[in-house]
Amino acid sequence: MLELIKKLSNAHGVSGFEDELRDLIRAEIEGYADEIKVDKLGNLIATKNGNERSLMLTAHMDEIGFVVKKIDEKGFIRFAPIGGWFSQIVLAQRVVLYGKKKVYGVVGCKPPHVMKDEERKKAIEISDMFIDVGAKSKEDVLNLGINVGTPVAIDREVAPLQNNRITGKAFDNRIGVAVAIESFKKCKSPATVHFVATVQEEVGLKGAKCSAYALSPNLAIAVDSCVSTDFPGSEGVHMDISLGKGPVITIVDASGRGLIVSQKVLRWLRETAEKNGIPYQLEVAEGGTTDATAINLTKEGIPAGVISVPARYIHSPVEVVDLNDVHWAVDLIAKALENVNSYFEVEQ
Repeated sequence: MLELIKKLSNAHGVSGFEDELRDLIRAEIEGYADEIKVDKLGNLIATKNGNERSLMLTAHMDEIGFVVKKIDEKGFIRFAPIGGWFSQIVLAQRVVLYGKKKVYGVVGCKPPHVMKDEERKKAIEISDMFIDVGAKSKEDVLNLGINVGTPVAIDREVAPLQNNRITGKAFDNRIGVAVAIESFKKCKSPATVHFVATVQEEVGLKGAKCSAYALSPNLAIAVDSCVSTDFPGSEGVHMDISLGKGPVITIVDASGRGLIVSQKVLRWLRETAEKNGIPYQLEVAEGGTTDATAINLTKEGIPAGVISVPARYIHSPVEVVDLNDVHWAVDLIAKALENVNSYFEVEQ
């Protein structure tokens, strides 16, 4: 599992540019699916055939990143964010741009040594930053295959921490992808299971909308990451989500503007965890939502739940997760798929 997480996290796949991830995921699940296809939007759909009931297991493969907006005559690159960034995290990061080949650069701005006093007191906005790839001119940059529209991703690799914890970039949602892959491999469900690695979740749940419409499943589970609230300063959030205490089952997200999970889905997931001795946590969140919201509102409505791995410092290059939570999440989803008849109230 750790090697899979490293492979997925260290790769780059900004929203709308997920090709590298799609190829990695396909290589992981070939041999475990009866059918694999890519839809028109770029979602990867792997299917294990079962009975007439169908379940959609999703995890978004895109990560937040940037796109080239302008190249000045000196070869400095202005860029725009794709997805939700806290601007103070972006400055001084090393990035990779996808030109003719991978090109490395650094995010810079005017240094404090030449700032006015009032400038030093303000947060630097992304609009005031630029990328330096070492070019001497605009022509240098263009010759690298970099132009307006080139995707830009953070360059950071997974590293171990203490107590079976790891840190890296894009754990939102490469951790979810890893969990979904392993759950799909392990599951022995009576239902037909569609694993969908979705695109463009970070910019509007787009991949989930299209794939859910096409598949029209009876039931869905979205696998994602959620905010852990066990670090200094998080007390005022009034949520009790911690690393190492199990995967998180969502009850409500985005204050109900996103998903309000049905009691039937909640009962199925909680009973599965309890019967199999899998620790879990419950989440009522005021901000953020997942693919499950788009799926839930497809056609006449599709019941959907969310199982997340708690993570610290989400939407940063140094997200932190506990591998115990990852393994428990795999067990919970695999068992839920295996026991999906209990949701449909069919005698086993």
